[in-house]
Amino acid sequence: MPMLKTRIDLDAIAHNVGYFKNLVGPDVALMAVVKADAYGHGAVRVAATMERAGADAFGVATVGEAVALRDSGIGKPILAWIWDPEQDLAEPLAAGIDLAVPSLRHAQVLVEAGIPARVYIKVETGMHRAGVDPQQWAQVFALLGQAPHITVLGLMSHLACADEANHPHTDAQAQAFAQALAAARAAGLDCPVNHLCNTPGTLSRPDLHHQQVRVGVGLYGLEPIAGLDHGLRPAMTWAATVADVKPIAAGEGTCYGLTWTAQQPGYLANIPVGYADGLPRAFQGALEVGIGGKRYPQVGRVCMDQIVVYLEDNPFKVSPGEEAIIFGTGGMSATELATAAGTINYEVVCRPTGRTRRIYEGGITFA
Repeated sequence: MPMLKTRIDLDAIAHNVGYFKNLVGPDVALMAVVKADAYGHGAVRVAATMERAGADAFGVATVGEAVALRDSGIGKPILAWIWDPEQDLAEPLAAGIDLAVPSLRHAQVLVEAGIPARVYIKVETGMHRAGVDPQQWAQVFALLGQAPHITVLGLMSHLACADEANHPHTDAQAQAFAQALAAARAAGLDCPVNHLCNTPGTLSRPDLHHQQVRVGVGLYGLEPIAGLDHGLRPAMTWAATVADVKPIAAGEGTCYGLTWTAQQPGYLANIPVGYADGLPRAFQGALEVGIGGKRYPQVGRVCMDQIVVYLEDNPFKVSPGEEAIIFGTGGMSATELATAAGTINYEVVCRPTGRTRRIYEGGITFA
């Protein structure tokens, strides 16, 4: 058994897919976002579970991710939205990968390639990241609409502030998206499937669901809107094993720089996880490690390979070999750790790397 592992609960994944399918109803397709190796959960196993649980399509960042997903056996539509106009598209297009078109240059490359392609035009609506600017909407719509080998499935964009309830920018983006859609249809594009909502938008703005929603972090059981609880089930637990327990005297310090000093005699537990495994040095002092149902503060530096936690006088007799929860069931939630560390739960679940080994549980019905 590895000393450092992430446990992935496939039953939780299936539950969350079912939640969102029920939320959007039968007339709206659910695109499951599995970029970045399914937010650190393992795209191949997770996507198979999601597909069987009812996901209608999949979204990833890069064409490499998309091709790997198709090669794993996923038969549903797969969309990739980040690609280099200079790269060879023969393989992903032959694999039936749908592509986002985020600029005039991307559109020109697809037209010049002459290879049959299915695309979504990504339009700029106010996030000012990737997307065709309004000044070029008409040109891109006409260019792609006149190319017989290109099928325009619809438009897409991305909400910047949907995780903030009643933020006026969401309405502004919704209006811009509606204008883009009207312009596309006036240019002769049918645009049968359009999508604007991410996870928080899907939860808070049913009026913006259009024909498809792109749900990412919610499928992994993480709440995207601060202060709310939609009953999602977190799927990841990051766990290590207590390597050693040793005494420390009052006035003694621990780890590099001796940045923490014991105020009274006690015990330290050594845990084999560090920044080489994805636990940032900046998390020092924010983490509480769960051992035996109790939570203990991490103290001193986060080192490359290990951390220590303070057990006080070790009243619960923590001993080597016990499981130590960095986040997940039995410890801090990913959201709690993110809040304490000044980041977001999206980043926290993407962190486990290095010597971490992934173990899947459940999913008998789906995987």
